[in-house]
Amino acid sequence: MCGRYVVAFDPATLVQGFSLTRVTPFPRRHNIAPTSEVPVVWETREGERVAEPMRWGLVPHWARDPSVGARLNNARLEGVEDKPSFRQAWRRRRCILPASGFYEWQPRRGPDGKAHKQPWFFSAADGGLLAMAGLFEAWRPDEATPWLLSCCILTREANATMAPVHDRMPVLLRPDQVGAWLARGQQDGDALRELLTPTPPEALRAWPVDRAVGHAAREGEQLMAPIELEPEPPPA
Repeated sequence: MCGRYVVAFDPATLVQGFSLTRVTPFPRRHNIAPTSEVPVVWETREGERVAEPMRWGLVPHWARDPSVGARLNNARLEGVEDKPSFRQAWRRRRCILPASGFYEWQPRRGPDGKAHKQPWFFSAADGGLLAMAGLFEAWRPDEATPWLLSCCILTREANATMAPVHDRMPVLLRPDQVGAWLARGQQDGDALRELLTPTPPEALRAWPVDRAVGHAAREGEQLMAPIELEPEPPPA
């Protein structure tokens, strides 16, 4: 977690939701996979809050090439400040990946008894945007190459809404936590950890969706539509 998510809103909604001074236009997407370009909210050195596209999959500043980012789309909150790939970004380059919701897969058995993974869609109970806490980095192999901006999502132990489907979930921020999380001057690890409180179960809603979302090339709002699940057969 998190392996796929949804951006089903427009730039104007992002400006209003996060008090942005600048936003780069982006398309609506209903099945975003790692290595995709995604809109990311962050604070500049001048204190401007902006949204710019970044590659989902963090490329550390010391990486030899950007391929390492394919394995770093998530960062576990537990011990993140000690991991070489994330510790500098944790202190200096924090961001938010806004989302309409995200998908997770639950191990199940179908009516035929065969095991499969059933996707579920999770969204804010109030219908608003989810603010997924993240980290970002700037990387380039030499001074002649443009900077590559990349990001990852912080994850934590699942809450009671998420746990029946998966044991991990994104770290989600309330509106009153956004400013402190993005603040460039904040480098106190203890203060940052105190800020990232668990998400109450009632803040999320969830429903099963069609397994078509498992194909990264599939796109469209129909991927978020709820479906009825057939009951699992009793254990043999």
